[in-house]
Amino acid sequence: MSTPHPLRDRTFRLLFTARALSLTGDAAVPAALALAVLRVTGSSSALALVLACAMIPRLILLPIGGVVADRLNARTVAIATDLVSFVAQLFAAFELLSGHPKLWHLAIAQVISGAAAGFAAPTISSLVAGTVQPHSLQRANAALSMANGATRLAGPALAGTFVLTVGPGWTFLLDAASFGASAALLALITVRHVPSPRRSLRADLAEGWSEVRSRDWYWSSLIAHGVWNGAMGVMLTLGPVLAVDRLGGEGIWIATLQAGALGLVLGSFLASRIRPRRPILIANLALATFAAPLALLAVTAPAPLVIAAYGIALTGLGILNPTWETVVQTTVPPQVLARVTSYDWLLSLGAAPLAYALAPAAASAWGPSVPLAITAALVGTACLATAAVPGVRNLTAPTPTHQQEAPSAPATAPAN
Repeated sequence: MSTPHPLRDRTFRLLFTARALSLTGDAAVPAALALAVLRVTGSSSALALVLACAMIPRLILLPIGGVVADRLNARTVAIATDLVSFVAQLFAAFELLSGHPKLWHLAIAQVISGAAAGFAAPTISSLVAGTVQPHSLQRANAALSMANGATRLAGPALAGTFVLTVGPGWTFLLDAASFGASAALLALITVRHVPSPRRSLRADLAEGWSEVRSRDWYWSSLIAHGVWNGAMGVMLTLGPVLAVDRLGGEGIWIATLQAGALGLVLGSFLASRIRPRRPILIANLALATFAAPLALLAVTAPAPLVIAAYGIALTGLGILNPTWETVVQTTVPPQVLARVTSYDWLLSLGAAPLAYALAPAAASAWGPSVPLAITAALVGTACLATAAVPGVRNLTAPTPTHQQEAPSAPATAPAN
């Protein structure tokens, strides 16, 4: 007998709506931020500075965010970070709508928003695990992944429409509203929480890292995922230039990104339907397909091949994301889940800025084909090599043991 889809449950439906709203606003902001800073300063260096203001605090605070989310109910932390992000993006919106925005005001807003994101990211997996029964986790994670893909399609188009008609400030106003709505929706739900023992910050961080090191399938996959995110940074840095100069113009790059977003939705849908016996092995092998669009760009293959290959590669990502989240949620003890996932976020997010810095330098020295070809070889090798790790090969679809079928009300105080 098939179980009902998790979206039929009110609690997960509220969580899903909150996440979809936040993702939509966040997907629209990067394009609006880039155009806003360029309008104010006309400087790519200024844009890099503002982007760094958002990324650096996020990276630094991720592990601490994992500790806080494990100590407190993830719902409490998520609501607090939504409210902080609401204020930061509202400030940025009013600054832009004033007609005389100052760069340092925008930078401060992004510092605050980035810091909030560092605390928010580790809560996501705990929120899902604390609202959905274990047998429904795969479908719940797939639904959230599909929402992520859909917002990648809608967000930039929405930002472009706002920027070209009423100005970038309205995009930030939309993002602020999405965070406010998300906080309100999260306030209506309860989330199961297994509190971790109170220890020093250093001991909590060490325990989280120990949980990562004790699972060879986890840390070896994190290396591959970090290489993949670095490869995506190279793709996003060099891809637009090659698309414009060699493949036919800006429309080719837009079509490539849209194919990727569609692939992400398709992969997430497939992940909701399939149950591979060895989920981590299959997911990592699917991730290896990202080598194809990189290699095709390196040899200046025809645009349709590049677009199709990128769509297939992001389909692999769509398969990996919910599959990975489900395995982690059902094998990692809930009282350390946020800390473990914070290290995942740290490696994934940290690899992309490194690629942003190195790829242009390598392209200037040897031409774009060389870094693209090297990156294709690295990402293919890293993802395929995980098959040699015993834990990756032998880990079968988990049957939850530490997470029991829980009643609708949490065991801990619902005030959290």
